[in-house]
Amino acid sequence: MAWGLFQILMISFFHLIKLSSQQETSFVYETFRSQENLYLDGSATVLPNGLLQLTNASDHQMAHVFYKDSIELSSSKPLSFSTHFVCALVPQPGVEGGHGMAFVVSPSMDFSHAESTRYLGIFNVSKNGSPSSNVLAVELDTIWNPDFEDIDHNHVGIDVNSPLSVGTASASYYSDIKGKNESINLLSGHPIQVWVDYEDNMLNVSMAPREVQKPSRPLLSQHINLSDIYPNRRLFVGFSAATGTAISYQYVLSWSFSTSRGSLQRFDISRLPEVPHPRAEHKNLSPLFIDLLGFLAIMGLCTLTGMYFFKRGKYAEITEEWENEFGAHRFSYKSLYKATKGFHKDGFLGKGGFGEVYRGKLLLSREKAVKRMSHDGDQGLKQFVAEVVSMRCLKHRNLVPLLGYCRRKHEFLLVSDYMTNGSLDEHLFDDQKPVLSWPQRLVIIKGIASALCYLHTGADQVVLHRDIKASNIMLDAEFNGRLGDFGMASFHDHGGISDSTCAVGTIGYMAPEILYMGASTRTDVYAFGVFMVEVTCGRRPVEPQLQLEKQILIEWVLPESRPTMEQVILYLNQNLPLPDFSPYTVGISNHSSVLIDAASLVASRSWSAASSATNSP
Repeated sequence: MAWGLFQILMISFFHLIKLSSQQETSFVYETFRSQENLYLDGSATVLPNGLLQLTNASDHQMAHVFYKDSIELSSSKPLSFSTHFVCALVPQPGVEGGHGMAFVVSPSMDFSHAESTRYLGIFNVSKNGSPSSNVLAVELDTIWNPDFEDIDHNHVGIDVNSPLSVGTASASYYSDIKGKNESINLLSGHPIQVWVDYEDNMLNVSMAPREVQKPSRPLLSQHINLSDIYPNRRLFVGFSAATGTAISYQYVLSWSFSTSRGSLQRFDISRLPEVPHPRAEHKNLSPLFIDLLGFLAIMGLCTLTGMYFFKRGKYAEITEEWENEFGAHRFSYKSLYKATKGFHKDGFLGKGGFGEVYRGKLLLSREKAVKRMSHDGDQGLKQFVAEVVSMRCLKHRNLVPLLGYCRRKHEFLLVSDYMTNGSLDEHLFDDQKPVLSWPQRLVIIKGIASALCYLHTGADQVVLHRDIKASNIMLDAEFNGRLGDFGMASFHDHGGISDSTCAVGTIGYMAPEILYMGASTRTDVYAFGVFMVEVTCGRRPVEPQLQLEKQILIEWVLPESRPTMEQVILYLNQNLPLPDFSPYTVGISNHSSVLIDAASLVASRSWSAASSATNSP
């Protein structure tokens, strides 16, 4: 019996060892002299000094290098991994380098279906963007390709099943010494360190020159659920590179990988193999021929300069320092110009206080809305920056997501998802639009309440929208309300006081106390209350054509009795009884009474039509 128990314990012990080995994989290659457990194909080769060369001076080639053993990830633990590698991209003298290289995570090492050039030896035309690709790649791209919405010819991107990056940034690193971003030239030929860390569904990408430690801030952070990409939790890791007519030598000097961030092995940066640099060939030329070439070069340069400045004037953009820290994805003006067909009237969606909105379709993506605002001095710039900065930091299902921006000459452009059903005010006041039912109105009100609650209590800072109104509420395909237009938004820390002293907003939605107390979460709640009444009764907050006593829908609501947005959500969901008000409520005798004109609830287009559509109140 003792012997049988011993056997059971030993079998369990070995199973635990096997399970542990399946759950954690770690390796390091200080050089690649030993090719053990490496799979190489295409133009990939190891040089005598231990340098892993992916591509050489040949055009239209691909290279793949993978760690041969698959990584089996435990289903009982969340996916995580960390990798650190040093690479160098060396252009051939006189030739524009390209197309770049990528760190790849894939369920297979077979990329025979892939194409070279801009597809980096990973993707192809037929399966571009298909979920069946099951590929995650971190690309170092040295070619500007407008078809893939590349931001420039020197950027880092995160690709999921497509070369159209879900996250991208110009190649740079955060200098902890200087406290700002420093640019990196990918085609400098110098060694560049790259770190890729994935944990808790967040992928962070960092980079730095050879002599710099890992920065405290990543270059890119992207929320990605790898369990959706790799449902079988079996994958291979490695590198891919490609050339086209543009070629470059692409090397990997050292590589470390671990499925446990704390177990990532380090390598000695000072002992990296030397990167070879090809030399340009020189031929003896006659002085006369040299003079002729010089003359032709000057004439050609003058012609090209004129053409350049002509085109530059058409598509010229402006870049400022704030973009390095706060900027979201930046679109080129050229791509937005083409997407909207030159801001053609056929794609015109509407015009508001801050500019015009056009519908456009970017390559390989769904329809987008492009808001085009004119430059209005410092105030216009402040509103533009406020919207870019605020929407970059905010994520909520009832907010209109900002996808990117562009600034050109005297124009500001913001790109967001196209909302199929337009703005809420169109459905409330346009006779050509179908009437919203009561259930639809309630869903819209609850959605905007949830968004405001998030802005006031759920975001990193308290966000005051300061311009809540029906025309700033967009409706998606399912008629869910989404709050947009953050041009007047302001921020302050939780527990702090807003420094917004000027009264901004739209007449009819502005709380009376804002003139002497400034903006606060309570003034946002007031605007939300006006919005609720507007949606309920179908009257505008201000109607100048009516008699003087009926022009203002809501004249006064007590600020000290106003609920928070958290309480509003509880009221709407019937989880908290409504408070009782009477003429003797504290404070009412000191202020004008709460006034909602009964005439606002008489037959109007929205009220009568919605009532006939449903019996639910």
